[in-house]
Amino acid sequence: MQAAGAMLVKHYRDLAFMGFVEVAMNLQTILRNLDFCKKDILEFKPDVLVLIDYPGFNLRIAKWAKEQGIKVAYYISPQVWAWKEGRVKMMKKCIDEMIVILPFEKDYFKNKWNWDVHYVGHPLLEEIERKKSLGAQSLRTTNHVLIQKPVIALLPGSRKQEIKKKLPVMLEVSKAFTDYQFAVAQAPGLEPEFYNEFTKDFPKVALVKNQTYDLLMHAKAALVTSGTATLETALFDVPEVICYKGSEISYQIAKRVISIKYISLVNLIMDKEVVKELIQGEMNVANITQELNALLFDETIKERLSNDYQNLKQILSSEGSASVKAAEIIYKLTLN
Repeated sequence: MQAAGAMLVKHYRDLAFMGFVEVAMNLQTILRNLDFCKKDILEFKPDVLVLIDYPGFNLRIAKWAKEQGIKVAYYISPQVWAWKEGRVKMMKKCIDEMIVILPFEKDYFKNKWNWDVHYVGHPLLEEIERKKSLGAQSLRTTNHVLIQKPVIALLPGSRKQEIKKKLPVMLEVSKAFTDYQFAVAQAPGLEPEFYNEFTKDFPKVALVKNQTYDLLMHAKAALVTSGTATLETALFDVPEVICYKGSEISYQIAKRVISIKYISLVNLIMDKEVVKELIQGEMNVANITQELNALLFDETIKERLSNDYQNLKQILSSEGSASVKAAEIIYKLTLN
């Protein structure tokens, strides 16, 4: 957003806490950030407040903003179809325009909640197609590892707590694929020293920063944590294994409150297991090695995955430019 001309007054990394236990431990910080956000909005006096994702924080801001008489547009719906469905009643009251990017969400809100929302398609598709048209840049590694072999990308997430759980397991897998170059996509907000603690025993593993899309364009396969990165990887046509491991307490709570079949956006959109998901105890070196071998060397699986990826793109592109449609909806709200 900053690159597009927005002025940042608080970075999202200062607000991002993942998991039930982690949120509880950082509750005071979250409350201070809520107060900061409200004060800044009042001083700015927006015609429309555009909230993007991050429901734990933004839904509180939406309710408060509505009480202040501020129009609210919400871009990228909270995943209420997965858990906390009861929030929809409050959302309908305080959100003037809901803009969704997953194809099944429009029917979900209409059929279950009688709420007409706007499906605009997924903005990642046009961004990734733009990147593909420019071509891949040479990878610049922050730890000076020379890349001379086919690449396997490791995308362990953007938060320290999730990287600590997943990256060590991913790195161990590299020992079984000596003909490939493993490369870690570093999160923009994290210092190189943080990653060095994990890679010091793996001197041949490359570290790549601010080049995740270039890394995916070079990759033959990828190990990816859950979230948007799973969809990005698929849209770059990279075979992937979904790898998720969290704190045991948070995982056990999540199992009891989340009601979805898959954790990967690819599988959720396609409503079937397109990419393999290895979750918690199943995310181990043996299982990842087996799945990665299949992605690299089984031609039947590679062909099936390629066909599924093409179908995925067709679904997400059916509405045209997501960004243009979202901008039009938000602009019209300023005129009302």
